[in-house]
Amino acid sequence: MSSAEQVVADYLTLGLRMGRLVDGYVDCWFGDPALAARVAAEPAGDPATLARQAGELLARLPDADLHADRRRFLTAQVRAVRCAARRAAGEPIGFLDEVRTYFDVEIGLGDPQRYAAVHDAIGALLPGSGPLMRRVEEFYARNVVPPHRLGPAVRAVADALRQRARPLLGLPAAEQVEIEVVRDRPWNAFNRYHGGFRSTVTLNETAGRTIAVLPLMATHEAYPGHHVEHCLKEAGLVRQRGWDEHRIALVNTPQCLVAEGTAEHGATALIGPGWGRWTSELLADQGVTVDGELVEQLVALVNQLMPARQDAAILLHDRGVPPDDVVAYLHRWLLLPRDRAEQIVTFLVDPLWRAYSTTYVEGARLVGSWLAARPAELPLLERYRTLLVEQALPGQLHDDVVAETVAAGPASG
Repeated sequence: MSSAEQVVADYLTLGLRMGRLVDGYVDCWFGDPALAARVAAEPAGDPATLARQAGELLARLPDADLHADRRRFLTAQVRAVRCAARRAAGEPIGFLDEVRTYFDVEIGLGDPQRYAAVHDAIGALLPGSGPLMRRVEEFYARNVVPPHRLGPAVRAVADALRQRARPLLGLPAAEQVEIEVVRDRPWNAFNRYHGGFRSTVTLNETAGRTIAVLPLMATHEAYPGHHVEHCLKEAGLVRQRGWDEHRIALVNTPQCLVAEGTAEHGATALIGPGWGRWTSELLADQGVTVDGELVEQLVALVNQLMPARQDAAILLHDRGVPPDDVVAYLHRWLLLPRDRAEQIVTFLVDPLWRAYSTTYVEGARLVGSWLAARPAELPLLERYRTLLVEQALPGQLHDDVVAETVAAGPASG
């Protein structure tokens, strides 16, 4: 076995061992069944031992016979795994340092004055009078998707998106997505990729209460989001190039931040302006009424409030603010019903997911900047497809944005 093959095998083994230690840490796996069986037959790993193994792998990576891009990717991933193992072993790691190591980004609290300005814009957009929170809750009520219709509605949207995505993105003919609805989960939706171009998208039945559930859930989890990214990377990076490190995806790594940021921009890339009206017309046959045009306008504003989710994590884990006060913060600034704010805090106090909101907030911000910095002659979907077929790290995207901004020169005006 070459040095490259050995370090990749050791990375996959390390990830699977972490998955045995921390339930849910392996986001997807479609590698060698014999390797998975060997790891499953081992005693569960000690986190301090796994942290040491990660450190040893990091020390060997510089001398491995790997393409420079692969070495850079694996180094960033293994650093994140080592940090997770150290935390599991009980080492005190500050929350901001944890996020920096996992995702290669710096984070801080947002500006409530900006949130207040967005509230004013939402108030001007929504019909009616009275307190803004009440008007937003009335909007939720008008655009709710009943739980028994959530699965069929998302299926209808996903099927329509699939027809659009397949020729534009070059999807494998065998790809398919199954959709199931569950209850009482700390997230709205989850994609489980099985390999062989197959995914299961699991929906939390309360997700239909969010204003962006359709089609943003389908674009994020399926087309052109997580499912498409896994399919195209399996076809290209794994099967054609033999980059087997992409047979596994691990939570709380730089890979996740780029993937979530990419998925967050799926509707913009594949449908573009007008996705709200498109959704309304599509769902009429499902007996689901959605005020699509207003939803689209409102989502553009609500997205500007999303940093409040990251604020909540910082307040909880860096500033020591009590959970009830964080619920109140989310209720106020994200304009959420209290039970939805409580659901977010449940997600944020979960040991596995506590840092994960950064992937949505900073991932969307970074990928959005990278897409916007593209050369004027490059179509948005073509630029977007690069993220679906090539591996990328947050630092690489940041460097691209800086370089392309400098090359474009100062804005006129």
